[in-house]
Amino acid sequence: MSLTLTARLNTSAAEARRGIIRVHPEVLTALSLREWDAVSITGARVTAAVVAATDASAPTGTVLLDEILFSNAGVKENAPVVLAPVVVHGASRVVVNGSVLATQSITESTLRRALLGKVLSVGDAVSLLPRDLGPELAATEATRALARSVGITWTTELLTVTGTDPGSPVSVQTNTAVLWSTTAGEVPPLGDRAGLGSPRIPGALGIVPDTPVNAPPTIPAPVGSVPVEEPDVPVRPVSELVGVDSQITKLTEWLAITLDEPDVLRTLGAAPRLGVLVTGPAGGGKATLVRSVCAKRTLVTVDGPTTGATEPNTRLRTVTDAVARARATGGVLLITDIDALLPSEPEPVATLVLDELRSGISDGRIALVATTAEPVRLDSRLRDPSLCDRELIIGLPDAATRGRLLAAILSTVPTEGDLDLESVAARTPGFVAGDLAALTREAALRAATRASSSKSEPALRTEDLVGALDVIRPVSRSDSPEVALGSITLADVGDMVETKQALTEAVLWPLQHPDTFARLGVDPPRGVLLFGPPGCGKTFVVRALAASGQLSVHTVKGAELMDKWVGSSEKAVRDLFARARESAPSLIFLDEVDALAPRRGQSTDSGVADRVVASLLTELDGVEPLQDVVVLGATNRPDLIDPALLRPGRLERLVFVPPPDAAARGDILRTSGRDVPLDDIDLDELAADLEGYSAADCSALLREAALSAMRRDINAAVVTADDVTEARSRVRPSLDPDQVENLRAYAERRLE
Repeated sequence: MSLTLTARLNTSAAEARRGIIRVHPEVLTALSLREWDAVSITGARVTAAVVAATDASAPTGTVLLDEILFSNAGVKENAPVVLAPVVVHGASRVVVNGSVLATQSITESTLRRALLGKVLSVGDAVSLLPRDLGPELAATEATRALARSVGITWTTELLTVTGTDPGSPVSVQTNTAVLWSTTAGEVPPLGDRAGLGSPRIPGALGIVPDTPVNAPPTIPAPVGSVPVEEPDVPVRPVSELVGVDSQITKLTEWLAITLDEPDVLRTLGAAPRLGVLVTGPAGGGKATLVRSVCAKRTLVTVDGPTTGATEPNTRLRTVTDAVARARATGGVLLITDIDALLPSEPEPVATLVLDELRSGISDGRIALVATTAEPVRLDSRLRDPSLCDRELIIGLPDAATRGRLLAAILSTVPTEGDLDLESVAARTPGFVAGDLAALTREAALRAATRASSSKSEPALRTEDLVGALDVIRPVSRSDSPEVALGSITLADVGDMVETKQALTEAVLWPLQHPDTFARLGVDPPRGVLLFGPPGCGKTFVVRALAASGQLSVHTVKGAELMDKWVGSSEKAVRDLFARARESAPSLIFLDEVDALAPRRGQSTDSGVADRVVASLLTELDGVEPLQDVVVLGATNRPDLIDPALLRPGRLERLVFVPPPDAAARGDILRTSGRDVPLDDIDLDELAADLEGYSAADCSALLREAALSAMRRDINAAVVTADDVTEARSRVRPSLDPDQVENLRAYAERRLE
């Protein structure tokens, strides 16, 4: 799908040089895009950018670009450009080139913050102006750091993208290593880079001491390492952290005993050694927690993604210098996102890095704290008893904790009336602190736009937060297709009475009334299988179910998990269930489940299907329980599914979705035609005459009738009975009587 539009200059000063294009909302719909998705722009060359919507009054055939995007696309104003959806991966590494002043003065950490959320391609020009529109992190820190580094000239600085990993286009994420082209390979001495004879202070090591006022002074940094992180990272008081009280208590206690009272441990025959691995989803506040607990200690920080992107010698030197600096005064060595520095498939230098860390913490002078959002991708040797033998887990916040987080984030924000944070928190399953911060920022943009247009004082409303939910997706669902929930709930579905009741009992009751199941001493159903003829509303009722329970939905079509590479399909199943556990309460929807779990022993695909079925059975009924996760499968061929999947403890509840009867067809026609101007058409009489039509057929009939009215008269204002008659000659019933009867017989056999 692509569209050719006329390129016009975006005259908005607030959006100039920020890598954002604007198109009419109808263009977004036609391209199946949402605001803040990525889109490719093809002119004389191909580039990519972030897309947002214009006002509905804007011309539909134009696209607004800034001057940098005109240059990247190789076109001039009023030239035609082709827009198309594009798949953009989060970058693990981006290399850019800039002026001598910029490369000497701006650290890679500040560079990453300035480019956060932008979509880049090799050869593109990009400005340092942060993309401070859309669901991304606030740009205030990056702006302050840039102003300190190079003065006002940072606003006109242009960089050139010289390399990306993976291949372009890519988006810059919080864990992306953004490097100057001079540091992508062997790093020259820092004095040469800065044009000075002495190292740049602070942060010359690729490590940053977050030293509080009452902490011991730190020693000067050795020369030759890679600058990694800014020294002015804000530290929140422990009292302001929400939902991590037990983690704070444990980490505080471990640090106090190891660093402050090492003789007590020696007396008891234990070595005063501390290595802690802090795990949890991205944006959950792992590094924030460590910095808050260590506010009165010397904290030396190594940024894992940036350090891990450098060549091996520089990587080892950075860690060695960090350990030496921490040992000089005693304190805590924090390595953020350590999986980027020590991945599960390590290079030979990883052994030397581990040896350096092991030696550094061996005598109790320093403690090692490492954070990761991907513990499965971490070098297993880091969990050796001589290194990180303790682990803190920061899980996803529940609804009550999310409400407290929202209250803390919005504590100083002017509001209009009382904000209903409880209802917003209930609608954000799977959101972590970073997601909620992005949500409040998107809501603030909506409130600011309203205040600007009405010339009133800015104030946040509940409707701003609710509207922001249409844009912001949590990290835990970033790899899952989005399910359009809409506003239709099970209560709004007129037919399917038995189906709705079965789904309410099997899905909503366990999530909404777990105390009742506990009181009665039974476990809730683990999964449900919806089966019925095609087009009868199985997917529709799933959307209504998810909207009723405000669930996080993870959906996948069965065939999408099949991969020819050994182990890839099984890993995809494990990752799917892991994301669902992280975002509980959640619903896993397996569409066309017969393609995912066919009968074992009958496939000719080298055993891939059999291994996938085994993985699915293990996830459903294995050692690790599915807490607040319900699995819902849908198929029109239940006889092809492996029988082991349908036994109790797995997809144990079978729900037959029958074809609609006359009354149900009438309800479907009324719902589908509520916006269609029908001229004296009796929908109940029409429904009675549509035997063999599925729910999808009924909707298609009205759509075709409207098109028939347009063929009759392009200015037609109503749809007549003649238009419906003509539509019936084009839209024929799709239900196969034999298939319907077989499915009905299968349902009766299962109930016997």
